[in-house]
Amino acid sequence: MTTASRDPARKRWSFSFLANWRQYVVYIGFALIFAVFAVVLSDRGFLSANNLLNITRQTAIISIMAMAMTFVLCAGEIDLSVGAIAGLASVISSMALSRYGLIPGVLAGLATGLVVGAVNGGLTAWIGIPSFLVTLGMMGFARGLGMWTSGTSPVPVIDDTFIVIFGSGNIGPVPVLVFWVAILGTIAHITLRKTPFGRKVLATGGGETAARYSGVKTRTVKFQALLITATAASIAGMLYAGRLQSGRFQLGEGDELSVIAAVVLGGTSLFGGAGTVVGSIVGALLIGVINNGLILLGLDFSQQLMARGVLIVLAVALGRNQRS
Repeated sequence: MTTASRDPARKRWSFSFLANWRQYVVYIGFALIFAVFAVVLSDRGFLSANNLLNITRQTAIISIMAMAMTFVLCAGEIDLSVGAIAGLASVISSMALSRYGLIPGVLAGLATGLVVGAVNGGLTAWIGIPSFLVTLGMMGFARGLGMWTSGTSPVPVIDDTFIVIFGSGNIGPVPVLVFWVAILGTIAHITLRKTPFGRKVLATGGGETAARYSGVKTRTVKFQALLITATAASIAGMLYAGRLQSGRFQLGEGDELSVIAAVVLGGTSLFGGAGTVVGSIVGALLIGVINNGLILLGLDFSQQLMARGVLIVLAVALGRNQRS
């Protein structure tokens, strides 16, 4: 191939990169921030195997909820109840575990997400209430139900098999949480990119009226997206319970902000129609690396909250610009 024939191809690639640069921001940002912390915190164990494994453990549960949130945002909706659902599912599954055993405990946790997701999806898709309001109300309801059900006390998890599978186990040197992320992330990525359902989700968020005229049942798509998110949140709640060996209504509190920030930083538009599961996972890792680095730098919790707030504003700004 001659130089002249290569130049147009190079120009097309350069134009494509510049036109879609926001899709790569999270990867560039992750690499830069990781490199900075690796140099600055080299004497504080940032690059140690234990610390890197801690980052993956701390971000795994957020990553799982972020995968599902990608579908909701791509469909043009939002779910603010994921953190509260995680706390409620941890309580319900822990109580069922202590009374009925492993399988009923897991099924009870999943059923919690399915029921809440069906309510969220039904009110949004079929009744027409904005998902922001529905899930905001559900956030308070689920948190209160978790408090009332548990009596505001932790519910201990004493099933060793549950503890190993959901959060505390290892396969070789690798935490089981990493395998949860890898398996669910692969399924979510293939579903969004390679299946008719994924294309319908993107079409619904990209232009609901046009999608409806094209034969897409947009209400069903939105219902299913919110169902997926709530189910993923219930899995996250059981992972919290397994890792901490107790179910608590406080688990997941505030996670909705981290999840949404991770998804939007990963390249998903707040306005729907565009998104990537891999980017959402990297966005969650980016937040985890920043939190871990701030801790190793000796910053207190209030300063960490300030940094998280800056991240959320940045995520919203990127999502807005991506649509414009």
